[in-house]
Amino acid sequence: MEKMIKGRVYVFGNNVDTDQIYPGKYVEYTEMEDICRFAMSGSEKPELAQSFQPGEIIVGGTNFGCGSSREHATMTLKGIGVGAIIAESFARIFFRNAINLGIPAITCPGISQFFQDGEEASIDLASGMIKNVSNGQSLQAEPMGEYMEKILENGGIKAMIRAQIAKEK
Repeated sequence: MEKMIKGRVYVFGNNVDTDQIYPGKYVEYTEMEDICRFAMSGSEKPELAQSFQPGEIIVGGTNFGCGSSREHATMTLKGIGVGAIIAESFARIFFRNAINLGIPAITCPGISQFFQDGEEASIDLASGMIKNVSNGQSLQAEPMGEYMEKILENGGIKAMIRAQIAKEK
């Protein structure tokens, strides 16, 4: 896991639900290549997947990832290579799915007013310090727990469990 994440940000508002992240009408797709084409296609930025570059960052307001518990919403963001998701707050299941897939999901009060679309961010995952590179200001995120860090360091919970099993053999 990268301890420092840098990238351009895409800012969304409050209550971005899983149908905005990955509309249910595409749930029939099973190949990652197909799934990724529809990332954020139900949101205010439906063309995001076409311009998104690996490592870029999603910023949300409160209750990011609310709605359905289906994992496609986080899978599509993982598939386009999101570097991190920072939000004022997350829906519980979305947050858990993101961490389990190895996506840094960072809770940071005040973040939705801290960036404008297209600005550059740097995130120090170890300290939780988030910097707006475009204006030089910093904001402290909530600390990430040790277990979540361990999952992210392994690239997700499945990879972590595989590594643990391999050590035991």
